[in-house]
Amino acid sequence: MTSRVTRRRALVAAAAAGLGLPAAATVAEAAPAPARHSGRFQNLRVATFNASLNRSRDGQLLEDLATGEDPQIRAVAEVIQINNPDVLLLNEFDHDADGAGLDLFREKYLQVPQNGKSAVYYPYVFTAPVNTGVPSGMDLNRDGTVGGADDAWGFGEFPGQYGMAILSRYPILTDQVRTFQNLRWADMPSNLLPAEFYGPEISAELRLSSKSHWDVPVQVGPSTLHMLAAHPTPPSFDGPEKRNQRRNSDEIRLWADYLSPGRRSSWIVDDAGVQGGLAPQEQFVILGDYNSDPLDGDSWPGAIDQLLSHARVQDTTPRSTGAVEAATTQGGANKDHLGDPQFDTADFGDDPAPGNLRVDYVLPSRPLQVVSSAVYWPAQGSPGSELTGVHPFPTSDHRLVRVDLQIKS
Repeated sequence: MTSRVTRRRALVAAAAAGLGLPAAATVAEAAPAPARHSGRFQNLRVATFNASLNRSRDGQLLEDLATGEDPQIRAVAEVIQINNPDVLLLNEFDHDADGAGLDLFREKYLQVPQNGKSAVYYPYVFTAPVNTGVPSGMDLNRDGTVGGADDAWGFGEFPGQYGMAILSRYPILTDQVRTFQNLRWADMPSNLLPAEFYGPEISAELRLSSKSHWDVPVQVGPSTLHMLAAHPTPPSFDGPEKRNQRRNSDEIRLWADYLSPGRRSSWIVDDAGVQGGLAPQEQFVILGDYNSDPLDGDSWPGAIDQLLSHARVQDTTPRSTGAVEAATTQGGANKDHLGDPQFDTADFGDDPAPGNLRVDYVLPSRPLQVVSSAVYWPAQGSPGSELTGVHPFPTSDHRLVRVDLQIKS
C-alpha cells in the first residue's frame, strides 16, 4: 500500500516558552493544577473536545483565528484554559496543510488569558489530512451525479473540513505515529458495508474512516501513552440501507480490533503499509467524538459497546450536573431516554430528536490509574455556564470531557 501518511507534515513544535505554565496570576477562576510530580507518579489530565471550530468555506477558520477576537474561538479557548488538560484532542478543527490554524489558535487564543483565566501552552501538536471533503470521483450517495459533499470520502464541503488536532505538553513521538486515512472498509472482515447499495466498484474502494483514525504516541516521563483519536460519522441522515449507521459502527470497531491480538487485528494496515494492531503491553487512551450513545440515539445496536466492554478498556463514566439540568429543562426526546442524563456529553436539545446524548469519550487502558473524570457542563448560573449555554451555543453543542490519570514517573 502506498503511504500517504504525512509524518513529515506532522506539526510538532517545541517552544521554550511553552514548556510549562506561567507563574500564577490573579484570575477570576483559577484553572486546575497542571501536571506535577507526586512521589513515583505523575498526574496527567487527558481531554477531548468537539469544539465546533469548523467553517462553511475553506480558509474561513484561518481568517477568524487571525483576528484574535472571534467570540466563539475565545470562548472555546476559555473552556480549555479552565480545564487545563495536558493532552487534548480537538474534533472539528478545520485542517490546513501548513498547520497555520493550530499556530494561530495557540498564539492568539490559548496563550492569551481569556476573561482573566490563565493562559495555556502546548509546545507539541499533531495534525494530518482527513477524508472529509476529499473528492472520491464516485457517486457515493447514488443520486446519479458525481461531486459535492456527499460524494467525498467523508462528508465535507472542502478537504479538511471537520478535521482533528492533538495538542500536548509532552513530546509527541511523530516517527511512531500511525494513521489510517486510506484503510478500505471492504478490508474489514465481517464488515457492515451495504455492498448492494454501493455496488461492487464503490464497495471495493470506499474508505472506512470518515475523517481518519490516528495512533499518536505521547512520551510522559519514562512512559509512552498511545492516543487513539477518531471522529466516526454521525449514524444519521440515512436511507433504508443505513450506510451511516453501519459505517459509524465499523469505524468504532476498528479500534476494538486494533486492541485485540492475532487475527482480529491482522487485517489492519496503516497508511505507511504497516500491518497489525497495538501490542498487548502498550498503554493507551481512546479519545474523540464517536457519535454513539450506549443506550439512546440512532446508533447501530451495540456500536459503542465494542469499546466500552473491551477487555483492555476502562470506562470512568464522566458526568456533570449541567447535563441533568439540561435534559430535565428541555424534555422532548430526553424524557424517553434509557440512559442516565448525568453522563451526556452533547446538547442536541434544539432538535426534536435524538435529545442529549453521551457521544464523547476518554477511555484509558485498564492498567492505568484513574484519579477522577468529568464532563465540563456547569449548571445554569454556575461559573462557566455562560460558555456552554443553550442553543445557539457560545462554544459548541458538545462538552469537553476529561480524565485525570496517574502515570509512573
